Amino acid sequence: MTATTASNVPSTGATAGRVHDLAVVGAGIVGLAVARELLRRHPRLRLVVVDKEPQLAAHQTGHNSGVVHAGIYYKPGSLKARLCVAGAAELMAYCEQRGIALERCGKVIVARSAAELPRLDELERRGRANGVPGLRRVDAAGLREIEPHAVGVAALHSPYTAIVDFPAVARALADDVVAAGGELALGREVTAVERRAGGELALRHGDHDATVARRVVFCAGLWADRLARAMGADPDPRIVPFRGQYLRLAPEAQPLVRGLIYPVPDPALPFLGVHLTRHISGEVWAGPTALLVAARDAYRLGRVRRRDVRDTLGWPGTWRVMARFWRSGVAELRMAASRRAFAAACADYVPALRPEHLLPGPAGVRAQAVSRDGQLVDDFAFSEAPGALHVRNAPSPAATSSLAIASLIADRAEEALGVR
Repeated sequence: MTATTASNVPSTGATAGRVHDLAVVGAGIVGLAVARELLRRHPRLRLVVVDKEPQLAAHQTGHNSGVVHAGIYYKPGSLKARLCVAGAAELMAYCEQRGIALERCGKVIVARSAAELPRLDELERRGRANGVPGLRRVDAAGLREIEPHAVGVAALHSPYTAIVDFPAVARALADDVVAAGGELALGREVTAVERRAGGELALRHGDHDATVARRVVFCAGLWADRLARAMGADPDPRIVPFRGQYLRLAPEAQPLVRGLIYPVPDPALPFLGVHLTRHISGEVWAGPTALLVAARDAYRLGRVRRRDVRDTLGWPGTWRVMARFWRSGVAELRMAASRRAFAAACADYVPALRPEHLLPGPAGVRAQAVSRDGQLVDDFAFSEAPGALHVRNAPSPAATSSLAIASLIADRAEEALGVR
Protein backbone atom coordinates (compact mmCIF):
# COMPACT_ATOMS: atom_id res chain seq x y z
CA MET A 1 0.00 0.00 0.00
CA THR A 2 1.32 3.45 -0.84
CA ALA A 3 1.02 6.51 1.36
CA THR A 4 -1.83 8.85 0.54
CA THR A 5 -1.44 12.47 -0.41
CA ALA A 6 -2.11 15.14 2.20
CA SER A 7 -5.44 16.03 0.61
CA ASN A 8 -6.63 12.43 1.09
CA VAL A 9 -6.05 12.46 4.84
CA PRO A 10 -9.30 13.66 6.38
CA SER A 11 -9.58 16.25 9.11
CA THR A 12 -12.57 15.20 11.15
CA GLY A 13 -13.35 18.83 11.90
CA ALA A 14 -15.10 20.18 14.97
CA THR A 15 -14.54 18.42 18.28
CA ALA A 16 -16.65 20.73 20.43
CA GLY A 17 -19.14 19.06 22.76
CA ARG A 18 -17.25 15.77 22.99
CA VAL A 19 -14.87 14.56 25.65
CA HIS A 20 -12.02 12.47 24.26
CA ASP A 21 -10.05 9.97 26.26
CA LEU A 22 -6.82 11.42 24.87
CA ALA A 23 -5.68 14.31 22.70
CA VAL A 24 -2.30 14.45 21.02
CA VAL A 25 -1.22 18.00 20.20
CA GLY A 26 1.00 18.09 17.13
CA ALA A 27 0.53 16.46 13.72
CA GLY A 28 4.20 16.15 12.91
CA ILE A 29 5.80 12.74 12.59
CA VAL A 30 6.31 12.28 16.35
CA GLY A 31 2.76 13.23 17.33
CA LEU A 32 1.25 11.02 14.64
CA ALA A 33 3.49 8.10 15.57
CA VAL A 34 2.47 8.47 19.23
CA ALA A 35 -1.22 8.51 18.30
CA ARG A 36 -0.78 5.43 16.13
CA GLU A 37 1.10 3.54 18.85
CA LEU A 38 -1.47 4.31 21.54
CA LEU A 39 -4.33 3.22 19.29
CA ARG A 40 -2.48 0.00 18.50
CA ARG A 41 -2.22 -0.72 22.21
CA HIS A 42 -5.70 0.53 23.14
CA PRO A 43 -8.08 0.16 20.18
CA ARG A 44 -11.08 1.53 22.12
CA LEU A 45 -9.33 4.78 22.99
CA ARG A 46 -11.25 7.87 21.84
CA LEU A 47 -8.29 9.80 20.49
CA VAL A 48 -7.90 13.03 18.54
CA VAL A 49 -4.79 14.61 17.02
CA VAL A 50 -4.93 18.42 17.13
CA ASP A 51 -2.71 20.74 15.10
CA LYS A 52 -2.59 24.48 14.44
CA GLU A 53 -1.92 24.03 10.72
CA PRO A 54 -4.46 22.94 8.10
CA GLN A 55 -2.07 20.27 6.78
CA LEU A 56 0.07 17.53 8.26
CA ALA A 57 3.83 17.77 8.83
CA ALA A 58 3.87 21.53 8.28
CA HIS A 59 7.00 22.33 10.25
CA GLN A 60 10.10 20.30 11.18
CA THR A 61 8.82 17.05 9.62
CA GLY A 62 8.16 18.79 6.32
CA HIS A 63 11.32 20.92 6.27
CA ASN A 64 14.20 18.55 6.94
CA SER A 65 16.81 16.86 4.76
CA GLY A 66 15.02 13.50 4.61
CA VAL A 67 17.96 11.54 6.02
CA VAL A 68 17.36 8.35 8.00
CA HIS A 69 20.32 8.56 10.37
CA ALA A 70 22.19 5.43 11.42
CA GLY A 71 23.21 6.49 14.96
CA ILE A 72 26.90 7.37 14.57
CA TYR A 73 27.11 10.70 16.35
CA TYR A 74 25.37 10.10 19.63
CA LYS A 75 26.85 9.36 23.03
CA PRO A 76 26.59 5.61 23.70
CA GLY A 77 23.86 4.85 26.20
CA SER A 78 21.98 8.08 25.54
CA LEU A 79 18.32 8.09 24.55
CA LYS A 80 19.31 9.57 21.20
CA ALA A 81 21.66 6.67 20.47
CA ARG A 82 19.26 3.93 21.54
CA LEU A 83 16.22 5.41 19.86
CA CYS A 84 18.04 6.26 16.63
CA VAL A 85 19.39 2.78 15.96
CA ALA A 86 16.14 1.04 16.90
CA GLY A 87 14.00 3.69 15.21
CA ALA A 88 15.89 3.56 11.91
CA ALA A 89 15.30 -0.18 11.65
CA GLU A 90 11.60 0.21 12.50
CA LEU A 91 11.17 3.08 10.05
CA MET A 92 12.77 1.16 7.18
CA ALA A 93 10.53 -1.84 7.85
CA TYR A 94 7.46 0.43 7.99
CA CYS A 95 8.35 2.11 4.68
CA GLU A 96 8.78 -1.27 3.03
CA GLN A 97 5.42 -2.40 4.39
CA ARG A 98 3.64 0.77 3.24
CA GLY A 99 5.38 1.16 -0.12
CA ILE A 100 7.02 4.48 0.80
CA ALA A 101 10.09 5.29 -1.28
CA LEU A 102 13.29 4.82 0.74
CA GLU A 103 16.82 4.55 -0.61
CA ARG A 104 19.85 3.22 1.28
CA CYS A 105 22.24 5.52 -0.54
CA GLY A 106 24.92 5.42 2.18
CA LYS A 107 26.91 8.17 3.82
CA VAL A 108 30.55 9.15 4.27
CA ILE A 109 31.87 11.37 7.06
CA VAL A 110 35.07 12.88 5.72
CA ALA A 111 38.16 13.88 7.69
CA ARG A 112 39.64 16.63 5.55
CA SER A 113 43.01 16.72 7.34
CA ALA A 114 45.03 14.79 9.89
CA ALA A 115 43.87 17.25 12.56
CA GLU A 116 40.35 15.83 12.26
CA LEU A 117 41.38 12.19 12.68
CA PRO A 118 40.97 12.11 16.48
CA ARG A 119 37.37 13.30 16.09
CA LEU A 120 36.79 10.71 13.36
CA ASP A 121 38.19 8.08 15.72
CA GLU A 122 35.67 9.13 18.37
CA LEU A 123 32.79 8.95 15.88
CA GLU A 124 33.89 5.46 14.88
CA ARG A 125 34.02 4.43 18.54
CA ARG A 126 30.53 5.81 19.13
CA GLY A 127 29.08 4.23 16.01
CA ARG A 128 30.44 0.80 16.89
CA ALA A 129 29.29 1.11 20.51
CA ASN A 130 25.81 2.05 19.26
CA GLY A 131 25.62 -0.95 16.93
CA VAL A 132 25.48 0.98 13.66
CA PRO A 133 25.24 -1.70 10.94
CA GLY A 134 28.00 -2.01 8.34
CA LEU A 135 30.10 0.88 9.63
CA ARG A 136 33.66 0.84 8.28
CA ARG A 137 36.73 3.06 8.11
CA VAL A 138 38.20 3.85 4.68
CA ASP A 139 41.33 5.65 3.56
CA ALA A 140 41.57 8.32 0.86
CA ALA A 141 41.49 5.74 -1.92
CA GLY A 142 38.53 3.95 -0.36
CA LEU A 143 36.68 7.25 -0.10
CA ARG A 144 37.18 7.87 -3.82
CA GLU A 145 35.69 4.46 -4.62
CA ILE A 146 32.51 5.43 -2.78
CA GLU A 147 32.39 9.13 -3.71
CA PRO A 148 34.75 9.71 -6.66
CA HIS A 149 34.66 13.51 -6.34
CA ALA A 150 35.22 13.71 -2.58
CA VAL A 151 38.64 14.27 -1.02
CA GLY A 152 39.93 13.62 2.48
CA VAL A 153 42.57 11.72 4.40
CA ALA A 154 40.05 9.18 5.75
CA ALA A 155 36.32 8.66 6.17
CA LEU A 156 33.68 6.62 7.92
CA HIS A 157 31.29 4.83 5.56
CA SER A 158 27.77 4.02 6.76
CA PRO A 159 26.23 2.00 3.90
CA TYR A 160 22.79 1.67 5.53
CA THR A 161 22.18 5.39 6.07
CA ALA A 162 19.11 6.13 3.95
CA ILE A 163 16.91 8.89 2.54
CA VAL A 164 13.12 9.03 2.65
CA ASP A 165 10.17 11.37 2.16
CA PHE A 166 9.24 12.10 5.79
CA PRO A 167 5.98 13.93 4.91
CA ALA A 168 4.89 10.76 3.10
CA VAL A 169 5.66 8.78 6.26
CA ALA A 170 3.57 11.26 8.26
CA ARG A 171 0.65 10.89 5.86
CA ALA A 172 0.84 7.10 6.18
CA LEU A 173 0.85 7.37 9.98
CA ALA A 174 -2.19 9.66 9.80
CA ASP A 175 -3.95 7.08 7.62
CA ASP A 176 -3.22 4.48 10.30
CA VAL A 177 -4.64 6.75 13.01
CA VAL A 178 -7.86 7.33 11.10
CA ALA A 179 -8.17 3.66 10.15
CA ALA A 180 -7.88 2.75 13.85
CA GLY A 181 -10.75 5.09 14.76
CA GLY A 182 -8.75 8.17 15.70
CA GLU A 183 -9.67 11.68 14.60
CA LEU A 184 -7.67 14.52 13.06
CA ALA A 185 -8.51 18.09 13.99
CA LEU A 186 -6.32 20.25 11.77
CA GLY A 187 -6.25 24.04 11.59
CA ARG A 188 -7.05 24.27 15.31
CA GLU A 189 -4.34 26.19 17.17
CA VAL A 190 -4.18 25.65 20.92
CA THR A 191 -4.18 29.16 22.39
CA ALA A 192 -4.71 28.20 26.04
CA VAL A 193 -5.17 25.14 28.25
CA GLU A 194 -7.85 25.10 30.97
CA ARG A 195 -8.44 22.50 33.64
CA ARG A 196 -12.13 21.78 34.23
CA ALA A 197 -13.83 20.82 37.48
CA GLY A 198 -14.08 17.18 36.43
CA GLY A 199 -10.37 17.02 35.71
CA GLU A 200 -10.67 17.24 31.93
CA LEU A 201 -8.36 19.53 29.98
CA ALA A 202 -9.88 22.03 27.57
CA LEU A 203 -7.57 22.93 24.70
CA ARG A 204 -8.78 26.40 23.75
CA HIS A 205 -8.84 27.37 20.08
CA GLY A 206 -10.45 30.75 20.71
CA ASP A 207 -12.99 32.32 23.01
CA HIS A 208 -15.84 29.92 22.20
CA ASP A 209 -14.20 26.75 20.91
CA ALA A 210 -12.22 23.99 22.61
CA THR A 211 -11.17 20.37 22.29
CA VAL A 212 -11.75 18.56 25.58
CA ALA A 213 -9.85 15.46 26.67
CA ARG A 214 -9.20 13.57 29.88
CA ARG A 215 -5.51 13.28 29.05
CA VAL A 216 -3.20 15.17 26.67
CA VAL A 217 0.19 14.34 25.17
CA PHE A 218 1.92 17.43 23.77
CA CYS A 219 4.28 16.85 20.81
CA ALA A 220 4.35 20.48 19.75
CA GLY A 221 7.92 20.85 18.45
CA LEU A 222 8.75 24.51 17.93
CA TRP A 223 5.98 25.50 20.36
CA ALA A 224 6.63 22.80 22.97
CA ASP A 225 7.91 25.13 25.69
CA ARG A 226 5.09 27.62 25.23
CA LEU A 227 2.36 25.03 25.73
CA ALA A 228 4.20 23.50 28.70
CA ARG A 229 4.44 26.93 30.35
CA ALA A 230 0.73 27.44 29.71
CA MET A 231 0.16 24.56 32.14
CA GLY A 232 2.54 25.92 34.76
CA ALA A 233 5.61 23.90 33.82
CA ASP A 234 9.16 25.05 34.47
CA PRO A 235 10.18 27.49 31.72
CA ASP A 236 13.53 25.71 31.46
CA PRO A 237 14.39 24.76 28.73
CA ARG A 238 13.25 27.37 26.20
CA ILE A 239 12.90 26.74 22.47
CA VAL A 240 15.21 29.01 20.47
CA PRO A 241 14.66 28.86 16.69
CA PHE A 242 17.58 28.32 14.30
CA ARG A 243 16.94 28.56 10.59
CA GLY A 244 18.66 26.09 8.29
CA GLN A 245 19.00 27.21 4.67
CA TYR A 246 19.74 24.68 1.94
CA LEU A 247 20.92 25.36 -1.58
CA ARG A 248 20.26 22.97 -4.47
CA LEU A 249 22.95 21.72 -6.82
CA ALA A 250 22.36 22.61 -10.46
CA PRO A 251 21.57 19.54 -12.61
CA GLU A 252 25.05 19.49 -14.17
CA ALA A 253 26.64 19.31 -10.70
CA GLN A 254 24.41 16.59 -9.23
CA PRO A 255 26.67 13.74 -10.50
CA LEU A 256 29.37 15.05 -8.15
CA VAL A 257 27.47 13.44 -5.26
CA ARG A 258 26.36 9.80 -5.20
CA GLY A 259 24.90 9.65 -1.69
CA LEU A 260 25.51 11.70 1.45
CA ILE A 261 28.80 13.50 2.13
CA TYR A 262 29.33 15.05 5.58
CA PRO A 263 32.30 16.74 7.24
CA VAL A 264 33.54 15.75 10.69
CA PRO A 265 31.35 17.93 12.96
CA ASP A 266 32.44 20.30 15.71
CA PRO A 267 31.68 18.36 18.92
CA ALA A 268 30.82 21.58 20.77
CA LEU A 269 27.83 22.22 18.50
CA PRO A 270 24.60 20.23 17.97
CA PHE A 271 24.74 20.93 14.22
CA LEU A 272 26.56 18.65 11.77
CA GLY A 273 28.11 21.33 9.56
CA VAL A 274 27.42 22.08 5.90
CA HIS A 275 27.03 18.80 4.04
CA LEU A 276 25.83 17.41 0.73
CA THR A 277 22.63 15.37 0.75
CA ARG A 278 20.99 13.46 -2.06
CA HIS A 279 17.25 13.90 -1.63
CA ILE A 280 14.62 11.26 -2.36
CA SER A 281 13.40 13.51 -5.21
CA GLY A 282 16.75 13.06 -6.96
CA GLU A 283 17.96 16.56 -6.16
CA VAL A 284 21.16 17.19 -4.19
CA TRP A 285 21.06 19.75 -1.39
CA ALA A 286 23.95 21.61 0.19
CA GLY A 287 23.64 22.91 3.72
CA PRO A 288 22.17 23.74 6.07
CA THR A 289 23.28 26.91 7.72
CA ALA A 290 22.30 27.48 11.37
CA LEU A 291 21.13 31.05 11.90
CA LEU A 292 19.29 32.42 14.94
CA VAL A 293 16.04 33.92 13.61
CA ALA A 294 13.16 36.15 14.70
CA ALA A 295 10.29 33.69 14.21
CA ARG A 296 9.68 30.03 14.96
CA ASP A 297 8.35 29.65 11.41
CA ALA A 298 10.98 31.78 9.66
CA TYR A 299 11.01 29.77 6.45
CA ARG A 300 11.31 33.19 4.87
CA LEU A 301 14.38 34.88 6.38
CA GLY A 302 12.72 38.26 6.86
CA ARG A 303 9.79 36.93 8.92
CA VAL A 304 9.54 38.52 12.37
CA ARG A 305 7.08 37.59 15.10
CA ARG A 306 7.22 39.85 18.12
CA ARG A 307 6.29 37.18 20.64
CA ASP A 308 8.99 34.87 19.31
CA VAL A 309 11.56 37.67 19.53
CA ARG A 310 10.53 38.44 23.11
CA ASP A 311 10.71 34.77 24.09
CA THR A 312 14.16 34.35 22.53
CA LEU A 313 15.79 37.56 23.72
CA GLY A 314 14.11 37.45 27.13
CA TRP A 315 15.68 34.09 27.91
CA PRO A 316 19.05 34.29 29.74
CA GLY A 317 20.25 31.12 28.04
CA THR A 318 20.06 32.78 24.60
CA TRP A 319 22.59 35.44 25.59
CA ARG A 320 24.90 32.85 27.12
CA VAL A 321 24.78 30.78 23.92
CA MET A 322 25.58 33.86 21.82
CA ALA A 323 28.50 34.74 24.11
CA ARG A 324 29.92 31.21 23.80
CA PHE A 325 29.42 30.74 20.07
CA TRP A 326 29.68 34.22 18.60
CA ARG A 327 32.49 33.17 16.24
CA SER A 328 30.31 30.37 14.85
CA GLY A 329 27.46 32.87 14.54
CA VAL A 330 29.62 35.22 12.46
CA ALA A 331 30.59 32.33 10.17
CA GLU A 332 26.94 31.34 9.74
CA LEU A 333 26.00 34.94 8.88
CA ARG A 334 28.75 35.02 6.29
CA MET A 335 27.48 31.83 4.63
CA ALA A 336 23.89 33.05 4.73
CA ALA A 337 24.97 36.24 2.94
CA SER A 338 27.47 34.79 0.46
CA ARG A 339 26.95 31.94 -1.95
CA ARG A 340 30.70 31.98 -2.55
CA ALA A 341 31.35 31.28 1.14
CA PHE A 342 28.75 28.50 1.07
CA ALA A 343 30.42 26.95 -1.96
CA ALA A 344 33.85 27.21 -0.32
CA ALA A 345 32.62 25.22 2.69
CA CYS A 346 31.40 22.44 0.37
CA ALA A 347 34.55 22.57 -1.79
CA ASP A 348 36.63 21.63 1.26
CA TYR A 349 35.61 18.03 0.60
CA VAL A 350 34.19 18.19 -2.97
CA PRO A 351 36.65 20.55 -4.71
CA ALA A 352 34.80 20.53 -8.05
CA LEU A 353 31.85 22.44 -6.57
CA ARG A 354 31.72 26.10 -7.57
CA PRO A 355 29.40 28.99 -6.61
CA GLU A 356 27.57 28.81 -9.94
CA HIS A 357 26.56 25.23 -9.11
CA LEU A 358 24.43 26.41 -6.17
CA LEU A 359 20.79 27.41 -6.70
CA PRO A 360 18.15 28.62 -4.21
CA GLY A 361 16.75 25.81 -2.09
CA PRO A 362 14.39 25.08 0.79
CA ALA A 363 14.73 26.15 4.42
CA GLY A 364 13.67 24.73 7.76
CA VAL A 365 13.62 25.90 11.37
CA ARG A 366 15.12 23.76 14.11
CA ALA A 367 13.54 23.78 17.57
CA GLN A 368 16.73 24.03 19.63
CA ALA A 369 16.08 23.70 23.35
CA VAL A 370 18.35 25.98 25.41
CA SER A 371 18.68 25.77 29.18
CA ARG A 372 18.77 28.83 31.42
CA ASP A 373 22.53 28.44 31.87
CA GLY A 374 23.11 28.48 28.11
CA GLN A 375 23.53 24.77 27.46
CA LEU A 376 22.21 23.42 24.16
CA VAL A 377 19.96 20.55 25.24
CA ASP A 378 21.09 17.64 23.11
CA ASP A 379 18.82 14.77 24.14
CA PHE A 380 15.12 14.06 24.42
CA ALA A 381 13.47 15.85 27.35
CA PHE A 382 10.01 15.42 28.91
CA SER A 383 7.95 17.02 31.65
CA GLU A 384 4.67 16.06 33.29
CA ALA A 385 1.67 17.85 34.75
CA PRO A 386 -1.59 16.39 36.08
CA GLY A 387 -3.24 14.80 33.06
CA ALA A 388 -0.53 15.96 30.64
CA LEU A 389 2.77 14.74 29.25
CA HIS A 390 4.98 17.25 27.42
CA VAL A 391 7.70 16.31 24.94
CA ARG A 392 9.91 19.32 25.68
CA ASN A 393 12.75 18.49 23.30
CA ALA A 394 12.79 16.05 20.38
CA PRO A 395 15.98 16.92 18.50
CA SER A 396 17.38 15.34 15.38
CA PRO A 397 17.19 12.38 14.80
CA ALA A 398 13.56 12.60 15.97
CA ALA A 399 12.14 11.85 12.52
CA THR A 400 14.41 8.82 12.13
CA SER A 401 13.52 7.69 15.66
CA SER A 402 9.81 8.52 15.51
CA LEU A 403 8.44 4.98 15.83
CA ALA A 404 10.82 4.13 18.67
CA ILE A 405 10.11 7.46 20.38
CA ALA A 406 6.39 6.73 20.07
CA SER A 407 6.81 3.49 21.99
CA LEU A 408 8.71 5.30 24.76
CA ILE A 409 6.13 8.09 24.98
CA ALA A 410 3.28 5.58 24.99
CA ASP A 411 4.94 3.79 27.91
CA ARG A 412 5.16 7.11 29.78
CA ALA A 413 1.57 8.00 28.94
CA GLU A 414 0.39 4.68 30.35
CA GLU A 415 2.47 5.07 33.51
CA ALA A 416 2.11 8.79 34.21
CA LEU A 417 -1.36 9.49 32.80
CA GLY A 418 -3.02 6.14 33.32
CA VAL A 419 -3.87 5.78 29.63
CA ARG A 420 -5.65 2.45 29.18
